[in-house]
Amino acid sequence: MTEAAPLTIQRIAIFPLPGAVLFPGLHLPLHIFEPRYRAMVQEVLARDRQIGMIQPRQIAGEEDREPPALYDIGCVGRIIDVEALDDGRFNLVLEGVARFRVRRELDVTTPFRQVEAEIESEAEEEAVLAGIERASLEREAKRFAARQGYVVDWDSVAQLDDETLVNGIAQVAPFDAAAKQALLEATPLDIRAELVVQMMQFFGRFDGEDGRATLQ
Repeated sequence: MTEAAPLTIQRIAIFPLPGAVLFPGLHLPLHIFEPRYRAMVQEVLARDRQIGMIQPRQIAGEEDREPPALYDIGCVGRIIDVEALDDGRFNLVLEGVARFRVRRELDVTTPFRQVEAEIESEAEEEAVLAGIERASLEREAKRFAARQGYVVDWDSVAQLDDETLVNGIAQVAPFDAAAKQALLEATPLDIRAELVVQMMQFFGRFDGEDGRATLQ
């Protein structure tokens, strides 16, 4: 995280879901069925509607560690839509608010984990890309989409601000979880954009899955 980014210290409930990386400004649908995370949703709905999405970290020699270790950086998501099902499950949509860094895990009695975290301000430094950086990003995105067989509304993409475009590619593109974690941690925005381009070039060497997907 950048030293210049304003930070607040906050207690947040976390959801260490392998493979699910949320970026600020993006949406992430979730289906909540485990009892401990049902309890988490019930509590955060009554509290601040915020959940910290974070990746569990695999450490060599500690594969059976319980609970698993965590990466240092995650993203706080705010529940913007919720459907409570009759059997106690939930369908949620989270909107990424800001990145956070774990300061320490709290000793809690809740069945779900909670941490004390440093949370960045909601706007990432009002960052913008230079014109040549934006053009390079869009050019590589078009090449990547064509190689993968994606259908993209490029007119809509052109209307996105720089941060939403960079984060949108980072979250939606079929990069592996480790790559997406690296993108979440990359800062400032121009560095993340450069890394996105590099990853599209690398992952674009491989054929996409059968069928067509939509990237918007």
